[in-house]
Amino acid sequence: MAAAVAAAFTVVLVIKWVWRAVNWVWLKPKTLERYFRQQGLAGNSYRLLFGDMKDSFRLRNEAKSQPISFTNDYLHRVDPLLHRTIKNYGKNSFVWMGPIPMVNITEPELIKEVFLKMNDFQKPKISKLFDLLVPGLVLYEGEKWAKHRKIINPAFHIEKLKLMLPAFSTSCDKMIDKWQKVVSETNSHEVNVVSYLKTLTADVISRSAFGSSFEEGKKIFQLLDDQINLALQSFQTIFIPGWRYLPTRTNNRLKRLEDEIQTLLKGIIYKRIEAMKSGEAVQDDLLGILMESSYEKVPKHRSDIGLTIKEIIDECKLFYFAGQETTSVLLVWTMIMLSKHQDWQSKAREEVLTTFGKNKPDFYGLNHLKIVTMILYEVLRLYPPVIATSRRVSSDMKLGKLSLPADVLVNLAIVLAHQDESIWGDDAKEFKPERFSEGISKAIERSISFFPFGWGPRICIGQNFAMIEAKMALSMILQHFSFELSPTYAHAPITAITLQPQFDVQVILHRL
Repeated sequence: MAAAVAAAFTVVLVIKWVWRAVNWVWLKPKTLERYFRQQGLAGNSYRLLFGDMKDSFRLRNEAKSQPISFTNDYLHRVDPLLHRTIKNYGKNSFVWMGPIPMVNITEPELIKEVFLKMNDFQKPKISKLFDLLVPGLVLYEGEKWAKHRKIINPAFHIEKLKLMLPAFSTSCDKMIDKWQKVVSETNSHEVNVVSYLKTLTADVISRSAFGSSFEEGKKIFQLLDDQINLALQSFQTIFIPGWRYLPTRTNNRLKRLEDEIQTLLKGIIYKRIEAMKSGEAVQDDLLGILMESSYEKVPKHRSDIGLTIKEIIDECKLFYFAGQETTSVLLVWTMIMLSKHQDWQSKAREEVLTTFGKNKPDFYGLNHLKIVTMILYEVLRLYPPVIATSRRVSSDMKLGKLSLPADVLVNLAIVLAHQDESIWGDDAKEFKPERFSEGISKAIERSISFFPFGWGPRICIGQNFAMIEAKMALSMILQHFSFELSPTYAHAPITAITLQPQFDVQVILHRL
């Protein structure tokens, strides 16, 4: 009798599991497809398990096979699936991320609503591998997000940024010195600016995050680079649930790198803890601010207020990845655009020399560079570091005229909003920094059509850091060199988490 009951129970469990699996991979997606079509949305019919993902990988590989002519209209190369979907079905459309639909949201007012309602539209859980690379504040929701944002926010106040300026200047000096040495004999020399600018921004982040321990920080960031490059190779393959946990060669290597990073960071942190216990002053770097918040100002009975060692490590990793990647690609695209538009390069140099001469740029002067700021904004408009961001609908809700079921994804295509001709005009895809001559708010009627750093409560906490760093680097480059693209340059934007050139960017430097 007991055996019969157990067998029946097992059968019920198997049937229940099979039903859930069938519902997840077929019944629910097909129901959602009919639901969306009834609302006027269009897209490909759902295909079992993979949806549009096989097409996406195929189209991306085809797009990467050759460069394009120099144009700022590059969506077909960086996100060919979105480009094809918009072309075939219009802006009111959806794509399939496996069995999960993603609805394209393009109307500025709806984008604004998504950003403002951060509890209703939450960051999606992409994969455990992505969480490993980009942990910390960017992943959190609710009270945990609010707690971390409050603790980290002081690190990016204006007064703290002023204190970081010498670190910015020192890092820029190192790069400028290298460039001066390579051009010393002929007064002109061709360099790959991608590698130099990545080294520059990594050095800035190392100094800003770890202060006097920045050399140790650089070792950690080199390991993080290895981890990111290895993980990007994994992202190039079709996602298979559970693959991250299998003892493959790549997964084992990722784990070893993570263990090394954790060990090194813990070593730096524990040294800081001992220094604080012995009465040494807290350093004014990111790690110092996180440590102070967690160890000096937190009452013994309120351990929930500060950050744990793991949380501090995660925030340091996020600071490196977000800060180093975004600023380096901003500077790379800026040098590319100023190489193509020599008139704007000349205008920017004249402004920099008028403001600083050959002296080191100071905080006040950097904040009052009008032309340089216009140029950086226009580059961010045409080449945003991240071309799209997505959100997960937390519960059934209305968005404008749309009814969105829970767990559906919405896609906010930054590059589409930034190049929308109905908002920016017929020249939306042209490089025209004069759009921002009176600031962002005057450039367009609705500022939500320009959001390279996100928008609303979750706007990037480090945007002022990134802009000051970019202004410092660009100003010092303009003080010492003019530059033009090498004839070997091939225009080939791709997305590897951030928007970057697929190939090296060879630039010919001319010493002034």
